[in-house]
Amino acid sequence: MARFHNLTVTDVHKTIRDAVVVTLKPDAPDAFDFIQGQYLTFRRDFDGEELRRSYSICAGRDEGVLQVGIKRVDGGAFSTWANENLRVGDQLEAMPPMGNFHVPIEKKSAKSYLGFAGGSGITPVLSILKTVLATEEHSEFTLIYANRSVATIMFREELEDLKNRYMGRLNVIHILEADAQDIDLFTGRVDEEKCGLLFKHWVDVKSVDTAFICGPEPMMLGIAKSLRDHGLDEGQVKFELFASSQPGRAARRAVSQDGAQLGNETAATVVLDGASRQFKMPKDMTLLEAAIANSVDAPFACKAGVCSTCRAKVTEGEVEMLTNHALEDYEVSQGYVLTCQCYPLTDTVVFDYDHH
Repeated sequence: MARFHNLTVTDVHKTIRDAVVVTLKPDAPDAFDFIQGQYLTFRRDFDGEELRRSYSICAGRDEGVLQVGIKRVDGGAFSTWANENLRVGDQLEAMPPMGNFHVPIEKKSAKSYLGFAGGSGITPVLSILKTVLATEEHSEFTLIYANRSVATIMFREELEDLKNRYMGRLNVIHILEADAQDIDLFTGRVDEEKCGLLFKHWVDVKSVDTAFICGPEPMMLGIAKSLRDHGLDEGQVKFELFASSQPGRAARRAVSQDGAQLGNETAATVVLDGASRQFKMPKDMTLLEAAIANSVDAPFACKAGVCSTCRAKVTEGEVEMLTNHALEDYEVSQGYVLTCQCYPLTDTVVFDYDHH
C-alpha cells in the first residue's frame, strides 16, 4: 500500500498570477515513476491539523522531471501556502502517483485524441498530451481549453511552443468566457450546445479514438453527453474531476432509533500492508472513517469520491457507495470501492487496500 515519501522542491515558478508549477525530487525515485495523467497526494500540518490535497502531474513521461501544477483556490490553505510560501529546498510529503486517467501508449499507433480542459484541469491533460506526442509519433491531439480570460490560461507559452514543435499534430482551441475573440464560437462557456457547434465546424468526432475531460463537474457532464450523442461510447471517454458538488466528506445517513439499537453494527475486517485488523463499526459510518477511528493508517485524500486514493476491494459482504467520480464501471463490477463513500449493508464486511 502506498505510503508517504519525502520530496525536495527543486524549482517553483509561476505559470499565471495565481498558479505555480512545482518541480520535485523524490527521496525514492522508483516509487514516483508515473503514468501520464496521474496525480500526487500531499499532506501537511496547518495549525495542528493535517490536510491532504491531490495535484496532477503536468510533466510528460519522457521529460525526466516530476512536476505538479497548483492553482490557488480562494480559502484553500494548501494551495495558498504553495503559491505564496513554497521555496526551493523545502521538503514535501506525498504518496506515489495514483489515478487511472490515461490509456496505454503504443509507439507505433496512429490515433486521434481529443482533450477538454477547464482552468487548472489542464494539468493532467498536458501530461497526457506531451507524452502522446513524444511517444506516438503518428498520433495527433486536439485540445479544447476553457478559461475565463487570456490572463488565466495556465501553460499558455508552453502550449504555443508545443504547437510549433508538433506542427500539424497538435491543435489548440482556446475558449474564453470573458474575452471576445475573432471567432464568436470561441467565446463563452463550453457547454453541450457549444460542443455540438465545435463538432460540426472544427472537430471530427468520428475520427477520435479517445477523449479526455478534466474540469468542473457541470462542464464535464455536458461535454460527455455531447460526445456520446456524436458517436463515442463510454469506453472512449475518460474523466478526471478536480472539483465536486459533493461536500468534503460523505454525510452520515439517517438511522432510526430502533435500527440503532438492533442490527446497526458490522463486524469489519480491513487488510492493509499484508496485515488484517478486526473491529466493530456502526452502519452509519463509512469504511474509511471506521478504519481511521480504529487506528488503521488508511490512505485517503479528498473524502468526496473524486480521487481514487482510498480505493479498496470489498472481498466479503455488501456496501452502499454514495458517490463515485473516480472508479471505472469495470472496477466497480470487480468489487472495488471508494471507502470514503461506502457504508456497510451486511453484518460482516471485509475490505482490502492491498488489491491493485
